[in-house]
Amino acid sequence: MQEQDIYFKSIHDFLAVFPNEQACIDHLTQTRWNGNVVSPFDPESKVYVCKLNRYKCKNTGKYFNVKTGTIFEDTNMPLMKWFMALYVFSSHKKGISSHQLARDLDITQKSAWFMLHRLRYAFNVPTEKLEGIVEADCTFVGGKNSNKHKKKRDEANANGTGAVNKTPVFGMVQRDGKLVTGVVAKEDQENLRPLIRRWVEVGSTLVTDGHGAYKHIAGVKHESVAHEKGEYARQHFHTAHIDGFWSQFKRGIIGIYHQISEKHTNAYAQEFTLRHNTRKFSTSSRFDYILTNMVGRLKYNTLTA
Repeated sequence: MQEQDIYFKSIHDFLAVFPNEQACIDHLTQTRWNGNVVSPFDPESKVYVCKLNRYKCKNTGKYFNVKTGTIFEDTNMPLMKWFMALYVFSSHKKGISSHQLARDLDITQKSAWFMLHRLRYAFNVPTEKLEGIVEADCTFVGGKNSNKHKKKRDEANANGTGAVNKTPVFGMVQRDGKLVTGVVAKEDQENLRPLIRRWVEVGSTLVTDGHGAYKHIAGVKHESVAHEKGEYARQHFHTAHIDGFWSQFKRGIIGIYHQISEKHTNAYAQEFTLRHNTRKFSTSSRFDYILTNMVGRLKYNTLTA
């Protein structure tokens, strides 16, 4: 990704680039439309420029602004606070809690929680297929069984696995490349094979542990390391990169968010995935990269349903 016209690497720089609300509106306008305003109601319509940063769609007669049809729509929060939230949220390696963001922006914790989930919605950026050597593995999110209610502890003990009552999250990472993750119903062939076929280029080598769900996938070479036998690497075949990401993901949950619901687990996974995939970006480049994906709505009722 090429550097944008803006550049900042600290809060001091950030405030110099965005000193007021109009500066934020102008930058969002440039990022979204690049000088060619398009009506969100009719992309083919002529657009009239009106006062107070508004526009009018000729074909529909509707008015709109740069926030219409984006994660910023229908909010009374100044765009400056949205930009500050995006800056700290995207630049902090393990994220930021809604309580801390509420204190930083002088808003309510409820508003901060909603802001963060809208930003996570923009974090879900599609990536290209993975190729070469691709490591794959599942992790399970849900806390230690020893800390759970006796009924859930008994269920886990009866099934002989700590994965009971936890949310499985599947991930694949290309060596020195991009990562894809997502919540799955179960770590089995039915749920994992379609994702592998979708995201892994034909002819690539898939490296996994000894789980049977990864065996005999057409078009993909397969190598496994037997973790259950104490084998963690064989020549250059290992799962150290995906295991390292899961470790960072879980430390972020434990250290920053403390606990997350099953419903929102995928959103948190996408949050950490984008940080991994933009780890070589500058702070300002990552900021603009996320802004290019801010089109779309996430309503509070949908989030809490």
